[in-house]
Amino acid sequence: MYIPRVRLEKRIVRALKNNPGVIILGPRQCGKTTIARKICKDIGAFEFFDLENPLDAVRLENPLLTLENLNGLVVIDEIQRRPELFEVLRVLMDRPNTNTTYLILGSASPDLVKKASETLAGRVGFVDMSGFSLDEIGGRDYKKLWHRGGFPRSFLAPDDEVSYSWRMDFIRTFLERDIPQLGISIPSQTLRRFWTMLAHYSGQRWNAAEFARSLDTSQKTAKRYLDILTDTFVVRQLQPWYENIKKRQVKAPKIYIRDSGILHALLGISNAKSLYYHPKLGASWEGFVIEQIASLCQYEQLYFWQTHGGAELDLLLIKNGRKIGVEIKYTEKPRITKTISISINDLDLEKLYIVYPGDKSFTLSKKVEVLSILNLNQIFES
Repeated sequence: MYIPRVRLEKRIVRALKNNPGVIILGPRQCGKTTIARKICKDIGAFEFFDLENPLDAVRLENPLLTLENLNGLVVIDEIQRRPELFEVLRVLMDRPNTNTTYLILGSASPDLVKKASETLAGRVGFVDMSGFSLDEIGGRDYKKLWHRGGFPRSFLAPDDEVSYSWRMDFIRTFLERDIPQLGISIPSQTLRRFWTMLAHYSGQRWNAAEFARSLDTSQKTAKRYLDILTDTFVVRQLQPWYENIKKRQVKAPKIYIRDSGILHALLGISNAKSLYYHPKLGASWEGFVIEQIASLCQYEQLYFWQTHGGAELDLLLIKNGRKIGVEIKYTEKPRITKTISISINDLDLEKLYIVYPGDKSFTLSKKVEVLSILNLNQIFES
């Protein structure tokens, strides 16, 4: 079953029109190859190289000779297997009067984005990609998306048991095969233990000392593990916002498992009933909503805000210089709390949205609006 990803396709096609090349980065199995083949089908003239295919890998043994006479759209999938190709692509993109564009797909490694940015600076556009989002699958199916996550094979599985089994296999394959292929030599059991610990801390501030003690390692090593999982698009480090006020403000990032289905698998939550009775229900909902909002962002910057006195804001968006706040609540009756009032005053917010799982959106005050999970687009329409 193919689910159209119209907004993402438009973003990629627009970037291809404005750049000699476009790099799509995202976790394994999120649908990069599928959307690339859909764009190829729409465009017509294309050449596709999958570096996991031994035949295609052989065809690119002499990449300059193979690529220099191609026209139209050239797709190179799994570029992280051959990062030396960036040097060849730079030469090809700099040719005068070329009618060739390059669509490059990769699962990020700690060095991949840096190498691509340095070698192809000014020549390529970047598009980050994750699993399905609410606007792609239809808002009314949001509970299924929340429970199973956005990876296509997990979301489209025939039942919850098959979905959960796929996610458990994904975690194992990611740790035992994908991470080593990126040149990262960490025992899979060590990284799995760390990833599981992060799941239990999802939605909380990063505490390097606490993780280091639990792993019996250094804070520097714990931070390295965190950065690896962040660079491979399975963990989000949400950075704090600082305001020029007298209150002491939190400086450490908050940590989230980016895909809610993977979060649930790491926590051993195999079905919806188990989720609703789990102590991480609220954290799971918060992370899910943050990822949905992030998927709608193109240029807006995302932060959280928190003081050591207890005031906090789940999400702060900077949109055209304006500050918009988002509070995320798993409740049937959202209300204006003391910390919401403090956030509006201290941060001088133009608007604050309380996102909840209900169907109806409504206004609470001049600056506070309750927003249904089904209406997240309104945040960017104001």
